[in-house]
Amino acid sequence: MQTIRNSLEKNLNLDQLRSFALVVEAGSFSAAADRLGLTQPAVSLQVKLLERRLGVRLIERVGKRARPTVAGLALLQHVSQIESAVEAAIDAVADHAAGATGRVRLGCGATACLYFLPPVLRALRAQFPALSIVVSTGNTDDYVRKVEENTIDLALVTLPAGGRSLVATPVRDDEFVAIGRGDGAPLKARVSPADLMPLPLVLFEPAANTRKLIDRWFAAAGLTPRPVMELGSVEAIKEMVAAGLGYGIVPGMSMAGRGAHPDLKASRLSPRMHRTLALVTRRDKPVSKGMRILFDAVVSAGKG
Repeated sequence: MQTIRNSLEKNLNLDQLRSFALVVEAGSFSAAADRLGLTQPAVSLQVKLLERRLGVRLIERVGKRARPTVAGLALLQHVSQIESAVEAAIDAVADHAAGATGRVRLGCGATACLYFLPPVLRALRAQFPALSIVVSTGNTDDYVRKVEENTIDLALVTLPAGGRSLVATPVRDDEFVAIGRGDGAPLKARVSPADLMPLPLVLFEPAANTRKLIDRWFAAAGLTPRPVMELGSVEAIKEMVAAGLGYGIVPGMSMAGRGAHPDLKASRLSPRMHRTLALVTRRDKPVSKGMRILFDAVVSAGKG
């Protein structure tokens, strides 16, 4: 038994493990191949080689989906730990180099990606050209789950977000504003839910955390908004309002700096409504040099 174990430890292939885990996550070999940038036969071969090496079947088809067998589920519990251990070992060596290297995976909301992250990433690229920062966008719930599953390293999301295995570090307070066309019926300098309720509203789609905040803001005044449009993008909301199709409520950062729109005017909300952006990480995840550099840069930018 010890001879077999030694053989497996010697020959276990990280690419094969990664392909296996991604097939399970994506639910199919073709979807996993698309995400890996490989052909489907190449991914199938990697999984077959892994099954042959371990002497057990890891994936089975249930209908049109690829699902893990009992043995596959057992292996899946260790894949992220293996990858983390390897990354930590590589980063430990990289720490002795002159600059940061490696890859850091960051998930964030679309608004933060558009209006907050670009100068942070530009500065890091200039200072640490060998550090690869992979950014993807989505909603808070999805990225909190991905941090828990260790498929990304950290996430910049809207609070509340957390779990027993996670740590949330507040980064920035972002106040919401009401927007309308500058040449249309003007909004007051401060607007209340009652002021906005009679107007055609262009709001975020119901599943978005920002929309939940907006709904609670109206609900505190005993009102329920009935928007004429529900969109998933802050830029789409701004363009619809700029076209004269209604009034919107958006994060303040989307109307400042490079987000300013020549046809729109912003008004503050009364009572004030805001959200807190935070970096979420796993408590037990080894912190690489690259992760620490990105983490510190984002927190520093939030205070600026």
